[in-house]
Amino acid sequence: MEAVWLIAGPTASGKSGLSMRLADAIGGEIVNADSMQIYRDLQILTARPTAKDLAQAPHHLYGMADAAEVWSVGRWLTAARVALAEIAERSRPAIVVGGTGLYLAALTQGLAEIPPIPDVVREDARASYDAIGEDAFRKRLHARDPVAEARISPGDRQRLVRALEVVEATGRTIDDWRPTGEPTLAGGAYRRLVIEPSRAELYARCDARMGAMVEGGAIDEVRALAARGLDPLLPCLKAVGVREFSAYIAGHLPLCEAVDLAARETRRYAKRQSTWFRNQTPDWPRITTLDADDQWAALEAFGLTNAR
Repeated sequence: MEAVWLIAGPTASGKSGLSMRLADAIGGEIVNADSMQIYRDLQILTARPTAKDLAQAPHHLYGMADAAEVWSVGRWLTAARVALAEIAERSRPAIVVGGTGLYLAALTQGLAEIPPIPDVVREDARASYDAIGEDAFRKRLHARDPVAEARISPGDRQRLVRALEVVEATGRTIDDWRPTGEPTLAGGAYRRLVIEPSRAELYARCDARMGAMVEGGAIDEVRALAARGLDPLLPCLKAVGVREFSAYIAGHLPLCEAVDLAARETRRYAKRQSTWFRNQTPDWPRITTLDADDQWAALEAFGLTNAR
């Protein structure tokens, strides 16, 4: 397989721009590792590459799934393996970019083989969530697995329930289940970096981008998605901003409050991503600036652009 680059970091950190510049410099193709950019229904709200971006460099696994579909880590990994193999057949380098840490971990470490969860445990976890609500359920999960509880986004019933049922059934947290089997990328088969700017700078970027998304038509995207009447538990409908702008569309929130809440959730999401990468990828090289030219200079300093 040709060399593979991994560019990780929180939302709004400039990953996409840096990957585009790298792709142009080395003739690479870009592979998505963001769980929300998979879905075609939300281009603006998920900051998916634009038509101009797609024309500039080949992109894979972006906007290729319908909002009614459920994409797991395993399903993404299968698709990513195919994309990487096809890129290698063209003798071109691949650039995997995204902020979904579990996707990158699956690629570099393999997937954990958690034993089947007994039906009674699964049903108890689901019934508990429905009976006591998310806040109380989070307290229950926190007592058994505080790391997972802190990491999982608000409203993500599926992952909250999964984390609890795993620890209840196995006595081990979901993170304690180490990946097994051969990883798709061996240690020497990829180069990697994390963009990790200061919290204050990142939050300011998140706020500015949310405003730009609203001006660019994000609310119309959410309106079209809401009109489909899909199950609110579907992963796509948990994208940051969907819940807040749906409340505005339904007349439950004024626009200014919906935007403020969506911006707040974006900052929280960025914080969770940053914490995950800090804990899970401590040995990856870091870029700490948000300036695009400075990011490029840092990447060149790592020697990545000259490596083939």
